[in-house]
Amino acid sequence: MLQAQIFIGSDHWKGEVPLYEHILQFLVRQKVMGATVYRGRLGFDGKHLSRPNDLFSFDETPMVIAFIDEEEKVKTALTRLRKEMKSGFIVTNHVDLWN
Repeated sequence: MLQAQIFIGSDHWKGEVPLYEHILQFLVRQKVMGATVYRGRLGFDGKHLSRPNDLFSFDETPMVIAFIDEEEKVKTALTRLRKEMKSGFIVTNHVDLWN
Protein backbone atom coordinates (compact mmCIF):
# COMPACT_ATOMS: atom_id res chain seq x y z
CA MET A 1 0.00 0.00 0.00
CA LEU A 2 1.08 3.54 -0.69
CA GLN A 3 -0.03 6.68 1.13
CA ALA A 4 0.25 10.08 -0.54
CA GLN A 5 0.12 13.44 1.18
CA ILE A 6 -0.47 16.66 -0.75
CA PHE A 7 0.43 19.91 1.01
CA ILE A 8 -1.31 23.08 -0.23
CA GLY A 9 -2.69 26.36 1.09
CA SER A 10 -6.38 26.85 1.72
CA ASP A 11 -6.41 29.91 -0.53
CA HIS A 12 -5.49 27.94 -3.66
CA TRP A 13 -8.36 27.52 -6.12
CA LYS A 14 -9.14 25.47 -9.22
CA GLY A 15 -11.69 27.54 -11.08
CA GLU A 16 -14.51 28.33 -8.66
CA VAL A 17 -13.72 25.44 -6.27
CA PRO A 18 -11.12 25.39 -3.48
CA LEU A 19 -8.17 23.29 -4.64
CA TYR A 20 -8.49 20.84 -1.72
CA GLU A 21 -12.11 20.13 -2.74
CA HIS A 22 -11.13 19.76 -6.40
CA ILE A 23 -8.43 17.25 -5.39
CA LEU A 24 -10.84 15.26 -3.24
CA GLN A 25 -13.41 15.13 -6.06
CA PHE A 26 -10.62 14.02 -8.41
CA LEU A 27 -9.66 11.21 -6.01
CA VAL A 28 -13.30 10.07 -5.81
CA ARG A 29 -13.38 9.85 -9.62
CA GLN A 30 -10.13 7.84 -9.51
CA LYS A 31 -11.86 5.46 -7.05
CA VAL A 32 -9.04 5.51 -4.50
CA MET A 33 -9.60 3.57 -1.29
CA GLY A 34 -10.02 6.65 0.88
CA ALA A 35 -8.88 10.23 1.41
CA THR A 36 -9.01 12.86 4.13
CA VAL A 37 -8.47 16.64 4.09
CA TYR A 38 -6.74 18.13 7.14
CA ARG A 39 -6.67 21.81 8.05
CA GLY A 40 -3.45 22.84 9.78
CA ARG A 41 -3.23 25.05 12.84
CA LEU A 42 0.33 26.13 12.13
CA GLY A 43 2.61 25.70 9.14
CA PHE A 44 6.10 26.48 7.89
CA ASP A 45 6.89 26.76 4.18
CA GLY A 46 10.66 27.15 4.38
CA LYS A 47 10.36 30.94 4.59
CA HIS A 48 7.92 31.86 7.31
CA LEU A 49 5.42 30.51 9.83
CA SER A 50 1.74 30.57 8.93
CA ARG A 51 -0.46 31.26 11.93
CA PRO A 52 -3.96 31.39 10.44
CA ASN A 53 -5.72 31.48 13.82
CA ASP A 54 -3.83 34.50 15.21
CA LEU A 55 -5.77 37.73 15.62
CA PHE A 56 -5.32 39.95 12.54
CA SER A 57 -3.49 37.16 10.69
CA PHE A 58 -3.88 37.04 6.93
CA ASP A 59 -1.81 33.88 6.54
CA GLU A 60 -3.29 31.09 4.48
CA THR A 61 -4.28 27.98 6.36
CA PRO A 62 -2.03 25.00 5.58
CA MET A 63 -3.96 22.01 4.21
CA VAL A 64 -3.00 18.35 3.74
CA ILE A 65 -4.89 15.84 1.62
CA ALA A 66 -3.91 12.27 2.48
CA PHE A 67 -5.00 9.18 0.59
CA ILE A 68 -4.11 5.51 0.39
CA ASP A 69 -4.45 2.66 -2.10
CA GLU A 70 -2.42 0.08 -3.96
CA GLU A 71 0.92 1.52 -5.12
CA GLU A 72 0.13 1.55 -8.83
CA LYS A 73 -3.25 3.22 -8.30
CA VAL A 74 -1.70 5.98 -6.16
CA LYS A 75 1.06 6.61 -8.70
CA THR A 76 -1.44 6.73 -11.57
CA ALA A 77 -3.67 9.17 -9.66
CA LEU A 78 -0.72 11.43 -8.80
CA THR A 79 0.54 11.42 -12.38
CA ARG A 80 -2.90 12.45 -13.66
CA LEU A 81 -3.31 15.03 -10.89
CA ARG A 82 0.06 16.66 -11.69
CA LYS A 83 -1.13 17.23 -15.26
CA GLU A 84 -4.00 19.33 -13.83
CA MET A 85 -2.12 21.20 -11.09
CA LYS A 86 1.50 22.18 -10.59
CA SER A 87 1.22 23.72 -7.12
CA GLY A 88 1.53 21.83 -3.88
CA PHE A 89 4.13 19.57 -2.35
CA ILE A 90 3.53 15.81 -2.64
CA VAL A 91 5.15 12.98 -0.65
CA THR A 92 4.47 9.25 -0.60
CA ASN A 93 5.13 6.57 2.01
CA HIS A 94 4.84 2.83 1.90
CA VAL A 95 2.39 1.71 4.59
CA ASP A 96 0.86 -1.49 5.93
CA LEU A 97 -2.91 -1.77 6.08
CA TRP A 98 -4.17 -3.21 9.37
CA ASN A 99 -7.62 -4.74 9.46
